[in-house]
Amino acid sequence: MRLNKYIDHTLLSPEATKKEVDHVIKEAKENDFASVMINPYWVKHTHDELLGTDIQTATVIGFPLGANTTEIKVAETRKALLDGADEIDMVLNIGELKGNDLDAVESDIKSVVNAGHAENKIVKVIIETALLTDDEKVTAAELVMKANADFVKTSTGFSTSGAKVEDVKLLKETVGNKIGVKASGGIHSKEEAEAMINAGATRLGTSASIKIVNGR
Repeated sequence: MRLNKYIDHTLLSPEATKKEVDHVIKEAKENDFASVMINPYWVKHTHDELLGTDIQTATVIGFPLGANTTEIKVAETRKALLDGADEIDMVLNIGELKGNDLDAVESDIKSVVNAGHAENKIVKVIIETALLTDDEKVTAAELVMKANADFVKTSTGFSTSGAKVEDVKLLKETVGNKIGVKASGGIHSKEEAEAMINAGATRLGTSASIKIVNGR
């Protein structure tokens, strides 16, 4: 299994320096990863550094809580796109999902999706599986599809736990081949990465990318 093009090579720590961002970009170029995933502040720099490669610039929106207003998420998305983002990973409104205001959740997602798709860019939706029941995970994935997003994503990596194989299986069963499934958070080894892919993940978010592709 060629893992590199499954991987969004990720650096989202709040204390990340330019030197650390540049190191991640260098690693992505050397290993031809799918994307470099960084916080919005670093999008323009990362995009500029990746010019001439097929590696995408990816960023997060409403991160990591999902509790920003929709207007702020849309503005953040548009700025990221202007700076050169190719892929947008947004956090849905977790509180509204758990409160069963599904119209609000769908509207929030769709607003960001529309902003991304207006520029022909990919939008992934983080549902934060660690905070949801299985029924809520299914509902969230259905809303992600209904809002025309491109991927449903398990986790921010900043909550109580990250991706789990059983959650990836559940999401894959829910969305089928209609949209992608991204497993993110807590993937530290080649074995874990392959387990996620075998469960149905079509993209992986990880900061342990080098260890994974080297099989160590």
